[in-house]
Amino acid sequence: MASSALSLPSSADILRVVLPNGITVLARENFANQSVVISGSLAVGSLLEPEDKQGLADFVASALMRGTRNRDFDTLHEALESIGANLSVSGGAHSTGFGGKALAEDLNVLLSILADVLRNPAFPPDQTERLRGELLTGLKIRMQDTRSVAFENLRSLLYPAEHPYSRSMFALAESLPRLTLDELHAFHAQHYGANGMIIVIVGAVKAEDAVRMVAEQLGDWRNPAQPAMPEVSAVPPLPEPRKVFKTVDGKTQSDIVIGWAGPSRFAPDFQAANLANNILGVFGMMGRLGKAVREEQGLAYYAYSTVRGGHGPTPWTATAGVNPKNVQRAIESILREVERLTSELVTEEELADSKANFTGSLPLTLETNEGVAASILSMETFKLGLDYLKHYAEQINAITREDVLRAAQRYLSPKAYALSVAGPPLDG
Repeated sequence: MASSALSLPSSADILRVVLPNGITVLARENFANQSVVISGSLAVGSLLEPEDKQGLADFVASALMRGTRNRDFDTLHEALESIGANLSVSGGAHSTGFGGKALAEDLNVLLSILADVLRNPAFPPDQTERLRGELLTGLKIRMQDTRSVAFENLRSLLYPAEHPYSRSMFALAESLPRLTLDELHAFHAQHYGANGMIIVIVGAVKAEDAVRMVAEQLGDWRNPAQPAMPEVSAVPPLPEPRKVFKTVDGKTQSDIVIGWAGPSRFAPDFQAANLANNILGVFGMMGRLGKAVREEQGLAYYAYSTVRGGHGPTPWTATAGVNPKNVQRAIESILREVERLTSELVTEEELADSKANFTGSLPLTLETNEGVAASILSMETFKLGLDYLKHYAEQINAITREDVLRAAQRYLSPKAYALSVAGPPLDG
């Protein structure tokens, strides 16, 4: 199965096989160098954890690399180091991700270690408690970071209390110390399994051989108790502004986050919204926000916007770091740019520049095996089709100024938004 490292990945050079136990394997050959990359996900995430046990899914995912029933911590990491390989696992809301890299000749060894890590975690008490301490330390650091605090407080404004996206690090800091080893074992036993798993392999290995190796290492993995991942409900637009101001002691900078429930990656207008966001706060020196709020008015150290496009309605945000005395003026300036974006057509030049940015940067993301694997994983995860990249430029260039305006109007509003500010006390 020949392929060119310079061609766009497509159905012509991606082998896709679904194993009988539910694992989807996608392999693409690239013999330009002798390495191989694996990237993938499991259908398990924090949406499956009980409300009073926040952080359980991430704790389990992070603990998988702390030792298995076959390899203790030192043996596991020595096995990776001995072949110059790396492997990592991380938790998320909708999935647990994993990735690794090795020489092509060691792919089967890397897959065997991955299979052991995913299937046979030991959750050794000493290593697990050390990990808990590391996670808690990380939380304490984030809870003193004004940008992190502003983002976390935004969740409770933007989403109903029962929505999983409303969960924040503040609740996690309370529940994480109480999670037990028995709960980690039970969560893994119930939720980890092959059904819904995706694994992408890119590099100097024949695609058929890559699929065979995955089948050998993981093809017999079955968990009859494994539940399906729940769907995430839509979020209605906010009817009015909702605001929270949080004082963080010892800080000299305030961080502003204004947010709305944005499009999922499955939304038909995601790319139109993505282009709108690029114009608002990404392209060049952070788009219109960077120009107006930071460069022209000098109100912010930084100003940008982000639309994530995940499985559900993740936040579409506009963010700025400012001197506390400039908070109100910066908020007003950001909302003026949102007003422009939702009431006027973007210029032909802005749209053309953003389209060129999107299509021109695509080849850069595919220069490495890691980039190719990430793209293939995204295509499979969000059901974009194996020929998505072949038609990407055509799809982007078909988006009109009117499409961008409609997307901005659908998700954004200068009159109804969530506003979160964190920093030193505000005057007045």
